[in-house]
Amino acid sequence: MTAAVTEKYEEMVLEVDFANTLPVPVYARICGMKGISIKRTATLDTTEVPDCDDESLPLNIERDIRSVDVTVSASGVWAQSSNGKLLDWFYSGAAIPARIGNLKAAVGDTEYEVGILLLTSISNERSDGKGRVTASIELEFDGTPSRTVKA
Repeated sequence: MTAAVTEKYEEMVLEVDFANTLPVPVYARICGMKGISIKRTATLDTTEVPDCDDESLPLNIERDIRSVDVTVSASGVWAQSSNGKLLDWFYSGAAIPARIGNLKAAVGDTEYEVGILLLTSISNERSDGKGRVTASIELEFDGTPSRTVKA
């Protein structure tokens, strides 16, 4: 039996260019964010198509992908070094360069999904009896991210 090759915690990354240094972004991880969830969804168009020979038959359902959406959620502790960067980003409404990556991607596979991210939500929590403030953020790509392949 051959075991699956898996990706480790530190090999799935979310990196942003807080300084917005296009055309050559300088990416950094968001300090304090420990958990990252990436959600890729497709919006479908559904069309009912009749049978031309026998219209009494149930309609055939055909589906086409209309758009692709990629969102990222991150959670962890509210790091002081990220406080100003995240709040400035949120209140500015800026869309900044970012990428999500699989640092263990095999040669020829997608290593990074790259695009412009919008910070759509920040939540902070101070729980009774818990020693540190936690944070959750929600991010959405503006458009479909491009994919870079590991060479």
